[in-house]
Amino acid sequence: MMKFTLFFCIFLCPCITICLADSDNLQDTCPTATTGKQTVFINGFPCKNPNSIVASDFKSSKLSNPGDTDNFFRSSLTLDMAADFPGLNTLGLSIARTDLEVDGLNMPHSHPRASEIFFVSTGEVFAGFFDTQSKLFSKTLKPGEVFLVPQGLLHFFINTGDEAAVIFSVLNSQNPGVVKIADAPFEPDDEEMVDKLVRKIKSAAALEVKASGIQNVTPTDF
Repeated sequence: MMKFTLFFCIFLCPCITICLADSDNLQDTCPTATTGKQTVFINGFPCKNPNSIVASDFKSSKLSNPGDTDNFFRSSLTLDMAADFPGLNTLGLSIARTDLEVDGLNMPHSHPRASEIFFVSTGEVFAGFFDTQSKLFSKTLKPGEVFLVPQGLLHFFINTGDEAAVIFSVLNSQNPGVVKIADAPFEPDDEEMVDKLVRKIKSAAALEVKASGIQNVTPTDF
């Protein structure tokens, strides 16, 4: 019985690893087939006919224009995924652009299926994320600098400069998902609670500017 159990465990471990890993591509390219009504639902999108694949499948101009920042948070997020950018299909990638006006804020949120790396193109941005022990890791970023957020962790960023900021980011999933804490605990018209949350985050940003880091700040403080 012990020998059987040991054999079973040895056999099972590689199988679990294989199941958890992303599958390798079976072809060079697999742009999303966007024509016609989808009748087969799979984990991803069907591929185009190889004979109809063209160079434009691997180009996107979606992030070339600023987003609409005329809103309460003075921010805009434009996400480009495999559904809109066919060439991303099966590659495990998506890209995004965030526009922040002065004092603009991207509210705390997480991506359950992806890590994210930010590149600050213009402006000055205060970025931070919380780990599962409620510890905050934060930095003020200037143009050309990058910041990494591990998969599934709550994160945010705010424009702390005196000009509009633009951030480009890459996520290691073609469908990273977004969980926004502002949408979860508050009603859409609960502006008082949302405004309080915004003030708390801006206060944390101001403290970080004065010091090299922030210690002992938890999500419950927000």
